[in-house]
Amino acid sequence: MGKHPSLPILITGGGRRIGLALAWHFLNQQQPVIVSYRTRYPAIELLEKAGAVCIQVDFSTDERVLSFAEEVKAKTDGLRAILHNASAWRAETAGTPLSDVLSSMMQIHVNTPYLLNHALESLLVGRGPAASDIIHFTDYVVERGSDKHIAYAASKAALDNMTRSFARKLAPEVKVNAIAPSLILFNEGDDAEYREQALNKSLMKIAPGEKEIIDVVDYLLTSNFVTGRSFAVDGGRHLR
Repeated sequence: MGKHPSLPILITGGGRRIGLALAWHFLNQQQPVIVSYRTRYPAIELLEKAGAVCIQVDFSTDERVLSFAEEVKAKTDGLRAILHNASAWRAETAGTPLSDVLSSMMQIHVNTPYLLNHALESLLVGRGPAASDIIHFTDYVVERGSDKHIAYAASKAALDNMTRSFARKLAPEVKVNAIAPSLILFNEGDDAEYREQALNKSLMKIAPGEKEIIDVVDYLLTSNFVTGRSFAVDGGRHLR
């Protein structure tokens, strides 16, 4: 990975899907990895056997976020990068208090990366220009909005804005960027009708898989110049 490859990459939400794929990608390159997970999926045991440090945490309160940061500090005296992949997807539904939906979306997508970036800053700095990275995973809805997931879209938009603020704060030692995906891969339970509708929302009409995200992450980690930017990975959905 270049640039201090012996230092671990922290991936939040690394127990499944894109986070898990990223963890294996780096482990296969002999890059140390620290993974946070909320639910102990079978994949976590396999990651641990491969050498990953896996820490169980529920980011639902600020106290737990800060406790996690202290646990990370106890595991390493430096980080190569932080990839903020932990996420949740809640809709405004009948019977659910709107304030609960908004607070939970802001907690995982805004409070958690905000607090971790501050708490772990000392592990990222001190190694020279462009030596470390923070990558926020946002969403296509930052650009378009969502009538059924208003709180989710708002929280991801706040994370997108924080990307530029942290880029200003931490330059030139730490590059801070965002990746805004749309449909990358389906869930196992998605039926054929849903899959067809989802594919037709983009120009490319495919679910490309995790490699599309991995390639963008690799580019950002190897760049010496790119910071404060958001990279859309959406198949041209904005042109439909």
